[in-house]
Amino acid sequence: MGIIHREYFKSSFLSGLMDVYALVNLFLHLDVYLGQIIQNYHIGVYAILFFIVFIETGLVIMPFLPGDSLLFAAGSFAALGSLRVAILLVTLAIAAILGDSLNYAIGKRLGRKIFRENRRFLNHNHLRMTEDFYYRHGNKAIILARFIPIIRTFAPFVAGIGNMNYARFLLYNVAGGILWVVLFVYGGYLFGNIPLVRDNFSLAIIAIIIVSVLPIAIGAIKMMIEKRGGH
Repeated sequence: MGIIHREYFKSSFLSGLMDVYALVNLFLHLDVYLGQIIQNYHIGVYAILFFIVFIETGLVIMPFLPGDSLLFAAGSFAALGSLRVAILLVTLAIAAILGDSLNYAIGKRLGRKIFRENRRFLNHNHLRMTEDFYYRHGNKAIILARFIPIIRTFAPFVAGIGNMNYARFLLYNVAGGILWVVLFVYGGYLFGNIPLVRDNFSLAIIAIIIVSVLPIAIGAIKMMIEKRGGH
């Protein structure tokens, strides 16, 4: 039995590494994958992009999907003429707004039950970071969270759990969703095809990811310091 368990653990570990590698590869070569999707699906690429943004913002178990970098890459292809920037802006803004609204509804209806049952698929460290983020920034956290991966996905869920007034939530949701999409799509549209950026697209994506996750790293460090200080 010990050998079987060791082999199972080894297989699971290797499978996990392959999943991580595939995810990192997806992030670093968004230009290649998105280019292939555009070639294969043509106008259907808008539906695919809509779906990715919708589930990244709408399902609390999907915070690992590309957000900022995907919008930037899509804007870059729009600058090349492969996509229509106006359609991108409208499609992805709607996806972001609907995604947050769905996440809010799930948090309001099921959030407390999920907390009580301590679901494995829910990362409670991410929830605690998001709650701390809310505590420091108030309702405007809905807008600010749009620009921070992971917290972006957990923020509407926590707002639903806290029974935030939906009309107020929707106002911040719409403002944040439009601002997020416009800034990153137009960022890609304006800068993505500058020769220096285009020739080092992977490095540009890495820079976007690092800048995006920096607030999370700082927040996690602060939480660890406060936790140790409490002891």
